[in-house]
Amino acid sequence: MNTSAFEPILAKMDDSVKIDAGSVIVKSEDAFRKNAGKLAEFSALGSAEQQSAARYLARAAALAMGIYPASIHDLYMARGAGKVPATFTVPAMNLRALSYDAARAVFRVANGMDAAAMLFEIARSEIGYTAQRPAEYATNIFMAAVKEGYRGPIFIQGDHFQVSAKRYANDAESELQTVRDLIQEGLEAGFFNIDVDTSTLVDLSQDTIAAQQDLNADLSAMFTAHIRSIEPEGITVSVGGEIGEVGGKNSTAEELRAYMDGFNQKLSEQAPDAVGLSKISIQTGTSHGGVVLPDGSLASVSIDFDTLLELSRLARDEYQMAGAVQHGASTLPQEAFGKFNESEACEVHLATNFQNMLYDRLPEDLRNDVYAYLDENHSDERKPEQTDEQFYYKTRKRGIGQFKEQMWGIADEVKDEICRAWEEQFQMLFELLNVGDTRKYVDEHISSVMVPPIISQYKIGDAGGEDTSDLAD
Repeated sequence: MNTSAFEPILAKMDDSVKIDAGSVIVKSEDAFRKNAGKLAEFSALGSAEQQSAARYLARAAALAMGIYPASIHDLYMARGAGKVPATFTVPAMNLRALSYDAARAVFRVANGMDAAAMLFEIARSEIGYTAQRPAEYATNIFMAAVKEGYRGPIFIQGDHFQVSAKRYANDAESELQTVRDLIQEGLEAGFFNIDVDTSTLVDLSQDTIAAQQDLNADLSAMFTAHIRSIEPEGITVSVGGEIGEVGGKNSTAEELRAYMDGFNQKLSEQAPDAVGLSKISIQTGTSHGGVVLPDGSLASVSIDFDTLLELSRLARDEYQMAGAVQHGASTLPQEAFGKFNESEACEVHLATNFQNMLYDRLPEDLRNDVYAYLDENHSDERKPEQTDEQFYYKTRKRGIGQFKEQMWGIADEVKDEICRAWEEQFQMLFELLNVGDTRKYVDEHISSVMVPPIISQYKIGDAGGEDTSDLAD
């Protein structure tokens, strides 16, 4: 990286930070905090060199202020061992748009509740259509923490680092290498939590459940061994597996056992001393983004909380993991969220409703521009029976990356309204998921391992996007 790329960035930081002999030094925390949003904006919208420089500078400065990427693995394993109560459910939040502002709202709520057991995540599919590579997403989270005065470990997760069944069938090794490369990119950016998702390759045509889960278990073990071979020294990345695609049939105890027994056997063969999984994702009735009715409203969804409780306890009691993970939950009615910790789910993934709240409050002209773009560029995704409301609801996520700069430029009063709504939502979710006062568990079980950024890993420019239309969010 050309060090001259830092000059226009440092000039905007009010002399709050400097680079001296290759080290990033925060000269004034107060002044740096005041200007944290500028680094996030350079990271999102600057030239290729400025983006790389801003992301490196943000990570290094955050580290100097006691804010660092971490793995939630040890906390989850303590829960699996009964050392942490199964009375709270960790929210894993996919912040697709205005991620810096959304994360600020999260940290304001966390500070007020002494909450620290929370994950910020982005899926392989979302990286594509939101135009946020892992280093940009991490920068938004780090700078939001700086801005709100939050300190300590930050858990950033690669959600659904998923194998495309279609591309695997066409060229298996190329598709597997794409996921390996994404894992490497994520680790370099501070994603020390990775959800490996090869559940797309579960083969229900096989006669036995073990045979159905065999390839899923084998490839999950392969990716886990790969993660263990490249994870930073002192870090045990939290790795999650998945036994069924969200939106399919509900998972069973037999499937969980078949997958875990197969995974453990294959991991012991591939990497005998490697640490295994900390959690497992299951299907209990939801679908990503909800089911949209012709008028644009969301259909009621029934979650099998009995299955969630059964499989969470099975994951802990028999496999010493934290428990089961619930996907696709953000559009559920409010009363459902209090049932996740009652069902002892260790983690719940939340995404689409945050996006819905954004679109409900976007300036009408910007929203119309997004919809016009969808009409012109994504009409092939429209099903014959879909109404306009259904089509836009299902595809408008694909406008986020295309209109990233315009969303960054939304008037302050509109952005404030969006952020107030998000903050109220995060407050409600954190209360119902019972994650208040979880900092004590994080402080007890998560070691302060400071992994410094390596400037050569902050490459010039972003890698090109990919077609993610067949991948889960």
